Amino acid sequence: MEIVEDVVIVGAGIAGLTTSLGLHRLGIRSLVFESSDELRITGFAFTTWSNAWKALDAVGIGESLRHQHYLTPSILVASTFLDQPASEISYKGHEIRCLQRRLLLETLAKELPSDTIRFSSKVVSIEESGFFKRLHLSDGTILKTKVLIGCDGVNSVVAKWLGFDKPVFTGRSAIRGSANFKGGHGFGLKFRQFLGKGLRSGFLPCNDENVYWFLTWIPSTKDEELEDDPVKLKQFVMSKLEDIPNEMKSVVGKTELDAIASSPLRYRRPWELLWGNISKGNVCVAGDALHPMTPDLGQGGCAALEDGVVLARCIAEALLKPGGEENNGKIVDEEEEYKRIEMGLKNYAQERRWRSIDLVSTASMVGYIQQNSGKIMNFLRDKFLSRFLPGMLLRKASFDCGTLRY
Repeated sequence: MEIVEDVVIVGAGIAGLTTSLGLHRLGIRSLVFESSDELRITGFAFTTWSNAWKALDAVGIGESLRHQHYLTPSILVASTFLDQPASEISYKGHEIRCLQRRLLLETLAKELPSDTIRFSSKVVSIEESGFFKRLHLSDGTILKTKVLIGCDGVNSVVAKWLGFDKPVFTGRSAIRGSANFKGGHGFGLKFRQFLGKGLRSGFLPCNDENVYWFLTWIPSTKDEELEDDPVKLKQFVMSKLEDIPNEMKSVVGKTELDAIASSPLRYRRPWELLWGNISKGNVCVAGDALHPMTPDLGQGGCAALEDGVVLARCIAEALLKPGGEENNGKIVDEEEEYKRIEMGLKNYAQERRWRSIDLVSTASMVGYIQQNSGKIMNFLRDKFLSRFLPGMLLRKASFDCGTLRY
């Protein structure tokens, strides 16, 4: 007899574990398949805006993470194109912190029952099986599930099953790193960002000792060999920092080789999100499997947290609602439950579709403006657009995904 699960989540990243924890808080067990042999700590850290902290509070881990991360009071934006003082934009009234990805994933995982996450478990194919989905894993395991959620990143097997194309390369790449200063870094609390000459870079303290940094650029063909060589990556970044203050150089210089990573920047075309199947029957996607976006808004991880809360709420409403009349038999019960699940996932898709389109489109536009190397665009950005972009970013961060209550 095949094993039947209520909810299977593919991917133990931010969206997957947030969804699982949300369901756990509501009394619903889920099983999370992770293809790696441990939690995936790629990216090192990310900016968490007010909307992310609302989601973290909704699943009950916001306070513990606040104690380990600074509140960021403002951002200093400097141009390497124009000779003018850096502009400072206050974050007063907003909650922005640089959150270490490892601490977030570990905190989420610790709140789950010990048998929730199965590592080294890669889903290779999905089949229809009546009102269930049958999953085949790379180790030969076969099981069925009432609900299938794809949180398996930009190369999502579940997104492919739903009909989505692979995310598109933007023509830009990013190098990210994390530096540890034992005894304290002394940089204060502000976010520093540098724009111009086709580059976007910056750094942001997470706490007393850890500083996250990034560099995005438009790679040439010869830059492709950098991706898997941390020594060359570090040398490349240092070569691009000639016009950048020494603080940024010291952060990169302090970074260990195992704390540097490079990746091409990809995104989902907005019209795919408009017309595509975010959900289909009892299957849906969340996180980067749904809305891969460029990092220019700092909203990729935040949106994944929102997804998790909304999805857990919609699934709970479907699974915990009383079923059909028992005396009509098991087949009727399964069909009615399937219909409730289908409607719950449709509600989730409806709630997340326009939010995802908005974030993906805006991030792409902001990235184009910030990283354009043309003289006219550089002048317009530094003289005029720089006054409006921070306000727009804060407006995107004012979103409230709600609580787990349905």
